[in-house]
Amino acid sequence: MTARYVKGDRTEAAIALGSNLGDREASLRSAVAALDALPHTNVRRVSRFHETDPVGPPGQGRYLNAAVVVSTGLPPRRLLEALLEIERQHGRVRTGVRNGPRTLDLDLALYGDQAIEEVGLEVPHPRFAARRFVLLPLAEIAPQWRHPILGASVESLLHRLDEPVESFP
Repeated sequence: MTARYVKGDRTEAAIALGSNLGDREASLRSAVAALDALPHTNVRRVSRFHETDPVGPPGQGRYLNAAVVVSTGLPPRRLLEALLEIERQHGRVRTGVRNGPRTLDLDLALYGDQAIEEVGLEVPHPRFAARRFVLLPLAEIAPQWRHPILGASVESLLHRLDEPVESFP
């Protein structure tokens, strides 16, 4: 672990954001503000917004994706609960359709250098290392952060992928 990801009783966490329903940009901006308003949590870095094709059922609109790094005193489970509450506040309805359209999706991608596997909580996020729409924005703000299981940096994981995406102006 690099010292920059844990500072005293605070840990840096990487959160992936996505939206493909409604005013996508407004949803992402509002989510960043909500993250910064969480107790014992401050947003440290925010990526640009990237427009990407959906992964999942056909017929959905394109996504707008981003990543943030927060410094938080919240433990991983509490942070995840806060992310789910922010999704609900933004109109997220979980229909049971995996990878379906959503007003807001917040995924806890990394929490310091921890690897956690509990019921309902898996960190690092189990699919982020293979998803360009997560890696590209995260590489902008934390390129050297290492995946705690794979040992590879975010930047090197991104370079392994070849799917193009467009940056949102």
